[in-house]
Amino acid sequence: MEWTGQVYADTPTVSAQAYIEAAPERVWDCVSDIGLMPRLSAELQEVHWLDEATGPALGARFSGRNAHEALGNWETISTVVEYDPPRSFAWAIGDPEHPSSTWRFTLRPEGTGTVLEQWTRMGPARSGLSFAIDAMPDKEQKIVFVRLREFETGIKANLEAIRELLEREA
Repeated sequence: MEWTGQVYADTPTVSAQAYIEAAPERVWDCVSDIGLMPRLSAELQEVHWLDEATGPALGARFSGRNAHEALGNWETISTVVEYDPPRSFAWAIGDPEHPSSTWRFTLRPEGTGTVLEQWTRMGPARSGLSFAIDAMPDKEQKIVFVRLREFETGIKANLEAIRELLEREA
């Protein structure tokens, strides 16, 4: 990822994609299983469906417990805002109309496999990162850039772990 000079109000995004030698339906089963994500993520520790939801559906909500060395521990409430099996699965953190971030998996068939993309956008609502920016406003661009790089590293690790899991099972 190259330096962009973006600030939080720019609602910066980052994404990565990987080719997985598995049918979209198999990839979909992985990315729409929120229980798998804590196994892949260094930051996301635990997730649970809320409101008697038992699986993904448009409007379904889930809680997440997170930990980060510099940011501490926190919990979030996410709402599924895009649910189009086996093409896209997205959730917004906080208020779905004004989230602190949005995350999305997009699947596209290619050859005998699937191109899987994971994408995220910061903001527009305040997040835990906002406290660091408030404390050091002159360093906002660097704070945003470092966090985007962390997201990119995590996304690439997620994609690789999903690829390894599915291709090992094949």
